[in-house]
Amino acid sequence: MSSKTIDRPFLILTITLVLAGIFIFSSASLGLLAREGITFAGVATNQAFGLLLGIVLLVIATRIPYQFWNRYALYILLGGILLTLLVFVPELGFSHGGATRWLTLGSFSFQPAEVLKLGFVVYFAAWLSGARHRLGTIRYGILPLAILLVIIGGILILQPDIGTFLVIAATGVVMFIAAGGKWRHIFSFGAVALGGLGILALILPYIKTRLLTFINPALDPLGAGYQIQQSLIAIGSGKFFGRGFGQSVQKFNFLPEPVGDSIFAVFAEEWGFVGAVILVIAFVLFSLRGYKIASGAPTYFSGLLATGLVTIIIVQSFINIAAMLGVFPLTGEPLIFVSQGGSALMLALLEVGIVLGISKTSR
Repeated sequence: MSSKTIDRPFLILTITLVLAGIFIFSSASLGLLAREGITFAGVATNQAFGLLLGIVLLVIATRIPYQFWNRYALYILLGGILLTLLVFVPELGFSHGGATRWLTLGSFSFQPAEVLKLGFVVYFAAWLSGARHRLGTIRYGILPLAILLVIIGGILILQPDIGTFLVIAATGVVMFIAAGGKWRHIFSFGAVALGGLGILALILPYIKTRLLTFINPALDPLGAGYQIQQSLIAIGSGKFFGRGFGQSVQKFNFLPEPVGDSIFAVFAEEWGFVGAVILVIAFVLFSLRGYKIASGAPTYFSGLLATGLVTIIIVQSFINIAAMLGVFPLTGEPLIFVSQGGSALMLALLEVGIVLGISKTSR
């Protein structure tokens, strides 16, 4: 039976994370004042634009029937692929830190891979729901996932954006398992993927460097290992209760990207172990409530869609946190709802809106 109202706990958790993100971002942004050529206004404007547009998209998405996403799944995926390819057009693509991942839209930048993530989840949910009685076969089970990841991976590796590819791949595996795919296919796929990663490490030096830095962060403390070293110093300096709001030392000329992928380290320094645990718990509760909505979804497709959207937000967020703690290689992935990245925030709120729309019809 349809409840005809959105899931309030999931909405409240989302609002809590967004408000916490604004609070954390405002403090971390103080570190920008010490950096030549970077202003708080420039970063905050893009973030505010992403937040406001994201709220509008969230509201609209709650009113769109989930059948719409099933009907236009292929077009959404193709649109995401086309947008991501546009970063290679010299007049449109924007490069930063050795990567070409952004499109410039006047004074704003946009990362089209965020749309690609959404397109992948929507299309793969549609595929799995259509082939649910044949997922035990390689042809209709693991092979379509592998083909999708090869196509998407080829585009993202050229940017390069290994972090986004890992997020999409992990989400695809979770969706495949949730749909009833066979574990032996997952293990075989994982073995092939590890082999492929090894080959990429031999071909692409930056992947090899990140893997070696992950294994031994002290290998190059002033070079490839600098960010993780400074992150661990920041987190350790926070101790149990932290230095207090705005009191981070590492965000001033030490931590690279204090409002980007290093923002969790800034937060942990200011609010300590207690604050970090509370933030992680908030993300865990967000995921559990999202999966509850998925489990009560009225159709196979809507359940898989909700599962994929919640997973892609959570995987990306926990990869960021794990990287700052040194238990996962650095990927450059932002902490959703918190880090700088107007396009990531905007698409995350759209995805939340889709899940909330599904919750209106959940059992």
